[in-house]
Amino acid sequence: MLFQIRGLSRHFTEETLRAYLLDRSTRRADGCLVVRGYGSRRGVPQKVAGRAWAHIAAYVVFVGNYDPELDVDRACGVPDCIEPTHLRQVGHAENRRGRRQQPRCRNGHDREIDARTGRYRRVCRRCNADAQKRWRERQARQVAEGRASYGRATD
Repeated sequence: MLFQIRGLSRHFTEETLRAYLLDRSTRRADGCLVVRGYGSRRGVPQKVAGRAWAHIAAYVVFVGNYDPELDVDRACGVPDCIEPTHLRQVGHAENRRGRRQQPRCRNGHDREIDARTGRYRRVCRRCNADAQKRWRERQARQVAEGRASYGRATD
């Protein structure tokens, strides 16, 4: 059954993967079993045991009857939870149905509605314009440094 998990390191057995997940997780007061995966970000889906998603690996070893055609969803809504009672398999459309778009970007700007789709734009125009401005300034600075290193006058 473990061969169906994409990205899972091949040296794991069900017992060792179960022990590995339990060793890397902590129980919260609300009942969630939160796993500590690779990287420093918390509150996002975690990857463990090679490059496998922790919630999928937990579903396989704790619940069983894994169908790779379906998505593993967390009923609690906590992105890094691997509590077996919170995991369930649903279709992709059902998994996406509960999500909603945020009205503000991560920098706090109001997001615009795309006229073609009627949904929020994926990229915030103000953040994109700021990023392009920073890129142009960085490129101009690098060109000026390069010209100065060759003894040319900067424009």
